[in-house]
Amino acid sequence: MTKEERSRLEALDTALRSDSVREHIRSVVVRVREQLARRKDALMSWEPFPLDVLATALPPEIRSAWVFVLRAGADTGAERRPNSHQRMMSFEGSGDLQTGEPGKWESNVLVSDPGAPLERRWVSIPTNVWHRPVIDASADWAVVSFHTVPAEELIEERPDDSREAGTRQMKYLKPR
Repeated sequence: MTKEERSRLEALDTALRSDSVREHIRSVVVRVREQLARRKDALMSWEPFPLDVLATALPPEIRSAWVFVLRAGADTGAERRPNSHQRMMSFEGSGDLQTGEPGKWESNVLVSDPGAPLERRWVSIPTNVWHRPVIDASADWAVVSFHTVPAEELIEERPDDSREAGTRQMKYLKPR
């Protein structure tokens, strides 16, 4: 990790440390976890939250913040963001955010202990880097994810051999 990237993660980590911010995120986690519980076939559920909740200066490239809850025991499969650099922190539970590509995954086991070193709680995933969350079977995994595009522009891309491009894309937020 470069010194500049570490500095970005430290700034984001500091923004998430206040009790009021953590309480707001916990309320989003509860809502997103309830959505996941209602959707028995879903591997994850998500919701963006306003950046102004953080009440601190963020790195200028951060354009959206999200809570994702990933189902216990799930392997959500390979995905990447063609239009965003993602920075993700483990908030509740733990999981392995693997990076690389199918057949050549590098493990990044993340924990939610605020006292753990930055590298054990955060992962930085550059644009177009394949990644794959693998969640511990004992509990759902709640993460906070920051992106370099506004929420309505965030794209997920997954492998799809049935398409000419070899991938399929979706936006996390449906157009209004």
